[in-house]
Amino acid sequence: MSSKATATVIASYSTSFTLASRLLSPKIRRDIEALYGMVRVADEVVDGAAAAAGCTTVQVAEILDNYEQQVLCSLDTPFHTDPIIHAFGNTARKCMFNRAHIVAFFESMRRDLYQTSYDPTQLDEYIYGSAEVIGLMCLSIFLQDSVATPQERATMEQGAKRLGAAFQKVNFLRDLAEDNEDLGRDYLPAFTHESKANLIADIRSDLTAARASIQLLPLGARAGVRTATDLYDCLVNGLESASMEELKAGRISVSPAKKAGLAAKAMVKEVFF
Repeated sequence: MSSKATATVIASYSTSFTLASRLLSPKIRRDIEALYGMVRVADEVVDGAAAAAGCTTVQVAEILDNYEQQVLCSLDTPFHTDPIIHAFGNTARKCMFNRAHIVAFFESMRRDLYQTSYDPTQLDEYIYGSAEVIGLMCLSIFLQDSVATPQERATMEQGAKRLGAAFQKVNFLRDLAEDNEDLGRDYLPAFTHESKANLIADIRSDLTAARASIQLLPLGARAGVRTATDLYDCLVNGLESASMEELKAGRISVSPAKKAGLAAKAMVKEVFF
């Protein structure tokens, strides 16, 4: 039941991550779905679901705090009545998630309730908690049955953080209109052609660093991670060519046919090379 719940969540929210997750081995995929389910629920709490139900900001903060405590308790308790927290707890204990990473994630979610603009240092802190630690938890899932040297693990951890950061930065650009107009958040204050070019270059650097670690991952994770990386690389190309007006008007996306092609190429690469 809990696995079905988390699989439904990822399938309902992200076609890109759903596609990439289908290329993971079944065991890894179930754990990634459990992680995604918990993260998505927390994100929905701060992105308007609770407010739409009539909750005040203070009440939303209390809901988020309560959810965090339940998630943290799942690290030590083998059962929870919430199927998503139950699935997450099973994965977190089995894969030995770092409690500090979970706390950092909720701290970034909490910022979204009160902070509307970010300076460079604050943005780095936000990206760490909202994205880099998610990459590190994904890596813990990938390596649950594997042995890596300290040097290999350090390389993979760097790649996981950089890939998570790239995903978040891409989403800042894709969601400019929604973040500013609907949620009242300005992650990229004083956004200009120059700052856009700098951010694009920064994302490309992150993706390059992430690619360097893919071959170190267990085989059951490689095709899925490569597909996700290639999808976001394709999004970067679209974001780079889009005008400022286009970025502010709507979300840049990748066509289903292009996504399928990238997934097929990733599978071929892992099977034959």
